Amino acid sequence: MVVGLEVHAELLTKSKMFCRCSTRFGDPPNSNVCPVCLGLPGSLPVVNGEAVRLAVIAALTLNCQVNLRSRFARKNYFYPDLPKGYQISQYDEPLAVNGYVMIPGPPPKKIRIRRLHLEEDAGKSLHAGDDITRAAYSLLDFNRCGVPLIEIVSEPDISSPEEARQYLEELRRILEFTGVSDVKMEEGSMRVDSNISLRRAGQDQPGALVELKNLNSFRAVVRALAYERDRQSRILAAGGTVLRETRGWDESLEITVPLRAKETSEDYRYFPDPDLPPLVLSEEWLEKVRREVPPLPEEKREYYVNVLGIPAYDAGILTSSRKLAEFFDECMSEGADPKVASNWILSELLGYMNSCGLGPDAIPTSPEFLVKLVKLIEKGVISGRIAKDILVKMAETGRDPEEIVREEGLQQVTDEAFLQQVIDQVIAENPSAVEGIKKGRSKAIGFLVGQVMKKTGGRANPEIVNIIIKSKLEWIRDA
Repeated sequence: MVVGLEVHAELLTKSKMFCRCSTRFGDPPNSNVCPVCLGLPGSLPVVNGEAVRLAVIAALTLNCQVNLRSRFARKNYFYPDLPKGYQISQYDEPLAVNGYVMIPGPPPKKIRIRRLHLEEDAGKSLHAGDDITRAAYSLLDFNRCGVPLIEIVSEPDISSPEEARQYLEELRRILEFTGVSDVKMEEGSMRVDSNISLRRAGQDQPGALVELKNLNSFRAVVRALAYERDRQSRILAAGGTVLRETRGWDESLEITVPLRAKETSEDYRYFPDPDLPPLVLSEEWLEKVRREVPPLPEEKREYYVNVLGIPAYDAGILTSSRKLAEFFDECMSEGADPKVASNWILSELLGYMNSCGLGPDAIPTSPEFLVKLVKLIEKGVISGRIAKDILVKMAETGRDPEEIVREEGLQQVTDEAFLQQVIDQVIAENPSAVEGIKKGRSKAIGFLVGQVMKKTGGRANPEIVNIIIKSKLEWIRDA
């Protein structure tokens, strides 16, 4: 199996690649358009400098060689969502070349990047019904037309659907952590095309190339590649010939379907854009951008493990998204113990988020409030059990944990006289546990502690409860 991936990532700019129109997602259709992005006669493009800066950051973090001179070209094809009849892209003089991404494996493997170039996005076609070929009509939204993109083209170094997933996950983390793109596949800001062929054992050259389109999730990429591998294998095993073509992924049927014959670069009739001069960068500017590159996920993982003492697995989860890593870092700046904060984030906070279907970008409370909650436990104001309930209230209401404790009377019960009464009641109600303790069954002690916590609504101080119960157990054993 020989796979190369083409990843398109929208850049996090406020305006489009060649005009000042907004890139904001979700605005009313055709509200962010102008003569430039609509391709009206007489309009001229002007390069977005911030898009160039973000593209260079992406190239540097993907270990690419940045070319000080690159050039925009016109990629000619006709489709309703491309109003100019061509897309401004880069062809024979791209922004960057010869990069790579390491995937974890096992074993770790280098996936080479052939090129990274700048281009503009097309518009969006909305078809009536699920099948474009039978749609009664189509609607066109040009808001996305002209949004700046980078296209990252890998070498055909990927050998399995799982390697493809690992490559895409690492790529997504890098682009997100560096602030290059928000990589939201559900909003179309990261899109993947896969090129797959099979190579017969003992041969150097792969077979016919098939391109897979409409892959809007990593799950779709993995399943489409697995399906296409099996489809091509069956054709070759039967003595047939795999056609060079572009196929679409049908999510509902989980199959690939033919779309059209596969184009070659000659079909697009590339030529340098006469309205745009070459893009020329200086060594000084490039060095300035290099100094602006933020820490990468791998660097953060190493810091969490080697400096903060976080287990490697936990550090991997904390760096799985930029928002989560930033949340953890802010907890550190608020004075939290790294391991305690990590445990609360990974077990309780993420557990709550998963149960509510919230993604890592939708953390429902603040680092300040989480640290306050942990400190309330450390000071003995509340128990760990009550803290878990307070965390849910924090997430659902946005309230300060100190306010919740104060207004709802959730402070820990430390009154020993009161706890003595509750413990005596629990012992009286559970004679079988007492008999078990007499026979040396230590687990019965934990049962009694749990019953006390239950009767006090989790507010009893567990340390005091343990001390009192153990002193009474000595009397029970002696009796």
